[in-house]
Order: sequence, then C-alpha cells, then structure tokens
Amino acid sequence: MKKLKIIATGGTIDKVYFDDKSDYQIGDPIVSDVLENMNVAFEYEVLPLMKKDSLYITDDDRELIRRLIEKSPERHFLITHGTDTMVETARFLMDTPGKVIALTGALTPARFKDTDAVFNIGCAVGALQSLPEGAWVVMNGKVWDPRQVSKNRRANRFEESGKSEYTG
Repeated sequence: MKKLKIIATGGTIDKVYFDDKSDYQIGDPIVSDVLENMNVAFEYEVLPLMKKDSLYITDDDRELIRRLIEKSPERHFLITHGTDTMVETARFLMDTPGKVIALTGALTPARFKDTDAVFNIGCAVGALQSLPEGAWVVMNGKVWDPRQVSKNRRANRFEESGKSEYTG
C-alpha cells in the first residue's frame, strides 16, 4: 500500500457529546488523531467529505463517494461511515474497478473511553493490505462481504446475514 486515502463521511465514530444540549453532533474526523497516535508507518490523506449520520446518506452521496474514488490515483481507500447504512454504501461501491475499499466505523463514539473505533480502524488498515479489489465492511474484528452481512441493532454488532432472527 503506497498511500491510503481516507474518506470521512460522519457517523457515530465522529460524534461529539454536547452536555449543555444533551445532544450528539458529528464533529471533525477522528481518524487522523487515531493514526497519528498509533505512529503508523504509511502515508495517508484524510478527506472530510461530509458530516452525516448514515441514516441520511443518499444514493447521490454514494455516487459522490464513488466518483471521488474513481478519479483518485490511490488504490486503497478507507471510508469511515455510520453503521446504520454502511452495508448499503459498501454494496453500492463493490464494483468500483481497480480499487480496494474498506468501510468501518464505530458503535460508540471514538472520543469515548470504551470505544471500538481504534480497533475497527486498525483492523480495516490491516485488511486493506491483503484484500482483493472490491468494497468490504470491516467491523467487530471481521472482514465482511457486503452481500453477506447486516447490522444487528438489538445485539449492537455486525453478523452474517440471516444469522439472527432480528437484524432490522
């Protein structure tokens, strides 16, 4: 991997809690801080493309992501994304030729003590270096084919499609 292009779209991974409002809002991408703190040995660039909860990501947004990837000279892409529609975005990007794309995020904000964000980012970076072309969901310590995974909201994790009675 010569250079990793990271596209930040928002989601829980970048949420910030505002105490006086008792509200979460999407802040600046945290992925730069994570990689800097881990002293990674590869070149990367972070592009903060949007600050959206994934429930509000549209096919027009997905098309914007695809066009950006297709026009970029990099081969490897990490997309930080909200978990609710991460699978749909991965499916949308699966057939992007000549590119290896990993989508990851967090089930709890990266700024929280017990977040899964750092683990998921690390897994995605590692996976990108050995995956074939295509788009992949990297969550909960696994690399998922987007055609065979869903988010189980009740269990708050990703799992093989059809494995759980409720994956809604």
